Amino acid sequence: MTKKPNIAVISGGDSSEFVVSVKSGANVFKAIDNEKFNPWLVQMKKEEWIVLQNEKKIADIDKSDFSFVYQNQKIEFDFAYITIHGTPGEDGILQGYFEMLEIPYSTCDVHASSLTFNKWFCNNYLKSFDIKMARSLKILRGQKFNSEEIAEELGLPLFVKPNSGGSSFGITKVKKLDEIETAVLKALEESEEALIEEFIDGKEFTCGLVKVNNKKIVFPVTEVLPKNEFFDFDAKYTPGATEEITPARLPKELFEECQQISSRVYDLCKCDGIVRVDYILKNNTFYFLEINTTPGMTATSFIPQQIDAMGSSLKNIISMIIEDKLAL
Repeated sequence: MTKKPNIAVISGGDSSEFVVSVKSGANVFKAIDNEKFNPWLVQMKKEEWIVLQNEKKIADIDKSDFSFVYQNQKIEFDFAYITIHGTPGEDGILQGYFEMLEIPYSTCDVHASSLTFNKWFCNNYLKSFDIKMARSLKILRGQKFNSEEIAEELGLPLFVKPNSGGSSFGITKVKKLDEIETAVLKALEESEEALIEEFIDGKEFTCGLVKVNNKKIVFPVTEVLPKNEFFDFDAKYTPGATEEITPARLPKELFEECQQISSRVYDLCKCDGIVRVDYILKNNTFYFLEINTTPGMTATSFIPQQIDAMGSSLKNIISMIIEDKLAL
């Protein structure tokens, strides 16, 4: 009988998104096909890397080779499924670690992860390929800035957000001049740099996709209708705070255009694994917001919704990703 591969489902991380990541990890862990694989839940926070079973720690991870000892037996991992949102799972750090250990993993590689995690770098890179997006400015921590000059250049209202991060932590919609400084300081609590973007007045849409077996599967587009003023943390994670419609109520040509832009962005950034691309639609034009290379995978997140809507299952897609990377 062939030995089943050991799969590490990794959650946690060192950012404000820890709690969301733990939920994503639990949902992915539940979706792993136990007939094909041996899944293990690994939680990381700073120096503490542990293996959990029934929410209790059963072992520490040996960082020298990413293994652990359980019931006097050394368990080595064949594959890492990364569900950490933020550092070190979305910015290329963990990817570099697994590259050195030659352990295959589920996400974009080091280069693509670090590029897409830095919104400013990613935006300017994609702009060179005529991907439409809001005008923006970047403020470094400790840098002096003039609120009036910012408002004059980008107009009001505008959005201020951390340059690196997600789940809408540290993001503010600024309507008045005297709110800019507070918003920038709030964003700088989450990141070394703050991104200030012009406000695009339109509806939000998001589209997930994955490439397996040299074939790209683009998921149905989701329409995002927050009851809050914008899609902030509460709107994302409070039940009933946002109406999410999958497939989105878009004319066929716009629906397909959103999928095509997402596919192009995926290729331009040399993505791998499941990725989600967010947009604002204004006057029938999609404006790129950001790309998520370890998107939310909780039971209510967009990606599981989109996979369900196309008649597949999270279990099926995850199996395809693992089998593709392990060449099974």
